[in-house]
Amino acid sequence: MKLRGLDSLVSVSVFLFFLQALRVVFSVLFGIIYDQIFEGPVDAWLVISNLLVVLAFTAPLWTPGKNRKRWALVFAAITAIARIGLTVNLAGVRFWSSLVIVGFGGLYLTTRLQLGRRSFIQSMLSALVLDQLLRVVGDTYDISLRSSWLVVQFLWSFAVLAFVIITFRRSKEEQLEPVEIRFIDGVALSGFLFLQISLLSLPSAVAQWSKLSYITTTGARWEDVPYFVSAIALMGLTLLFCFPAVRDLFVRLFHTSLAGVGLSMLLLLGLVLGYFSEGLLSFLGLLVALFAALTIFDSIFVGIPQQSRQSGGSVALGLILFLVLNFFYAFTFTYPYTLPSLRGMGWLVFIIAGVMLGAGAVVRLLPFDIEIPKETRFIPGGLLALCVFAITLAASWPRTSQQLRYSIGMRIATYNIHYGYDDLWHFTLEDIARTIAEDGVSVVVMQEVDKGRITSYSVDDALFLAHRLDMNYVYLPTVEYLTGIAVLYRGPLMPSEQKLLTSLQEQTGVIRVDLEFGESLLNIYGIWMGLSDEDTRTQISEALEFIGDQPNAVFGGDFNAEYHEPIPQAILAAGFEDPFLILGIDPAPFTSPAIDPRSRIDFVWLRDLNPISAWVSASLASDHRMVVVEIESPSP
Repeated sequence: MKLRGLDSLVSVSVFLFFLQALRVVFSVLFGIIYDQIFEGPVDAWLVISNLLVVLAFTAPLWTPGKNRKRWALVFAAITAIARIGLTVNLAGVRFWSSLVIVGFGGLYLTTRLQLGRRSFIQSMLSALVLDQLLRVVGDTYDISLRSSWLVVQFLWSFAVLAFVIITFRRSKEEQLEPVEIRFIDGVALSGFLFLQISLLSLPSAVAQWSKLSYITTTGARWEDVPYFVSAIALMGLTLLFCFPAVRDLFVRLFHTSLAGVGLSMLLLLGLVLGYFSEGLLSFLGLLVALFAALTIFDSIFVGIPQQSRQSGGSVALGLILFLVLNFFYAFTFTYPYTLPSLRGMGWLVFIIAGVMLGAGAVVRLLPFDIEIPKETRFIPGGLLALCVFAITLAASWPRTSQQLRYSIGMRIATYNIHYGYDDLWHFTLEDIARTIAEDGVSVVVMQEVDKGRITSYSVDDALFLAHRLDMNYVYLPTVEYLTGIAVLYRGPLMPSEQKLLTSLQEQTGVIRVDLEFGESLLNIYGIWMGLSDEDTRTQISEALEFIGDQPNAVFGGDFNAEYHEPIPQAILAAGFEDPFLILGIDPAPFTSPAIDPRSRIDFVWLRDLNPISAWVSASLASDHRMVVVEIESPSP
C-alpha cells in the first residue's frame, strides 16, 4: 500500500475517533453533573471534571512548531489506543478515554490542517460519512460503542498503530510552509462541528425536527418525513461532498465574500425553517442548511492562506466555543434547573452556531485560485459511495411490527428509561429492550426518552427500542423536539393523539393510543408528571380531562407522587383503580430508585378492566423499575 493511502486511513480513523469522543465526553459529563447537582452531595469532582474537559479542549494551544508530520503520527497513535476505552461501557473509563482523544485528537486535527488543506477536508468529510454509517447500522446507536465491538476496536486501533509505525519509518520531514488558521476560521470550525454533531448529521434528529410522529412498520406516513428518508438524504448529500471535483465546483460557484453572505443566509434560513415549520418544508430547510454548511466548510478551509505563523490558538478557541455552545444547548433542555430564560431557545443556539460558521465565509479573502486534481477517480469512489448508500438504505428501511402477543391477557408496562442510562450511568438500552422482551410486554409507556441529544450518545431511544422489539411507537417531544415520552406497542399501526400539558417547569404531556384487544377497543394513555406541586395539580387535571370518561382505559406513567398523595388520589377519584390492590398485593412493591427502591411513584392504573397479575421487574437497567400489569380482554 502506498504511503499516501496509509496516511489517509490513519487520518480518517483519527477524525472519526475525535467525533465519537465529542459525543462521549458530553454524555459522561451529563452523568457527572446530574449526580452532583440532583443526587448530591456536591464535591470538588464537579469542578475538577469540568476543568479537565476544558483543558482537553484547549490542547491545540500546544501544537508543535517543528516536525509536524511526525508529531501528527504520534498524536494519531495515542488517539487510536485511547479509542479502545470508548467501547468499554463504564462511565469512568469512557470519561478518561474521551479526554485523551479530545486532547490528542485536537492536536492531530490542528497539525493535519496545517500540513494540508485538501487532505484535512477529505478526511473530515469521510469521517462524517463513516460516523453516520456506524450509527445508522446500529439503529442510531453507534455499533462501535458497544461491548460486542471491543475485539473489532482492538484490531482497528492496532491497525492504525501499525500504519503509524510504517508511515513514521518511511516518512521524511519536508520543509512545508504550514497553513495559518485565522481566529475566524477557528470560530467557523466550532459552528460547523456543533451543527453537524447536534443536528445535521443525525437523521433521527432531522426527522424529529420535521415533526416525525412515529415510524410506521407497515408503511410510511408521508405527511411526515420518515426516518429512513432522512437517513438516506443526509448520507447522500454528505457523500456527494466527498468527491473533490464536486466540492471544487461548489467552491468555484461560491468563492467570493458576497457569495459567502448568500450561503450564510441560506444556512440560517434552512435552520429557521427546520425549527419553526413542519413536515416536508422543515425537512427541505434542514437539507438546504446541510448543503450550505458543507459548502461553507469546504470553501473556508480550502481557501485559507499559506503563511508560517502558528495557529493552534485558533483551533483551541474554536473547540472552547464548541464547548460553550453545547453547554448552552444543554441548558435549553434543563432550563428549570439552570437558566429558565433559555426555555424554548434551542433554535437561537443553532442560529448562533450558523452565524459563527457563516462568518468564516463572509470575511475570508477574496478570489483565490483552486487547482482541480487531474485524477478524479470517480469510478472506485463512486462504487464505494454506492455501497455506503445501499447499506444506509437497507439499515434504515421501516420494519414490520410483530402482532400483539397474548394468550389470555395482555401485558402492559410503564418504564422510566432515564434517557437510556442505569443508576451507575452505564448506557443500557440493550438491557432495557431485554427487560421488556423477557417480561412479555406488548405495550409499554415510557418516560425520559431522548431522540438524538448529544448527552445520551445521540441515540434515538424510541426508534432503537422499537426496532429491537419489533414494535410500533408513538412519540411526543416535550422539550426541544428531542426529549419526551413514548408508547411502544405490538400490532398494526393504530390511531393516536397527543397533548402538551401546562408546565411551569419542565414541559411534559400525555399520549393516547387506541389498540384492538379481542373484540374491544383498548385506550392506552401514557404520561410523565413534573416535580412541582403547582405544575402537577394542573397537569393531572388537564390529563384527566383529556382522558374523559373513556372506558377500557389504561393510564400509565411516572407520576412523581406516592399513592397517598394528591395526584394518585385524583386519579382514583376519576374512576381508575390500582391493580396491585385489586389483586391483594399490599403493600405494592416500590419502583424508585432501581437500586434499593424506597418509593412507589410509577403506576399502571385501570378503568373498566380486570387485572390477572401485576409485578415490578427486578431489572436494574434504568434508575426506575418497570411496572407490569397483565389484563383480561374486556367484554365487547
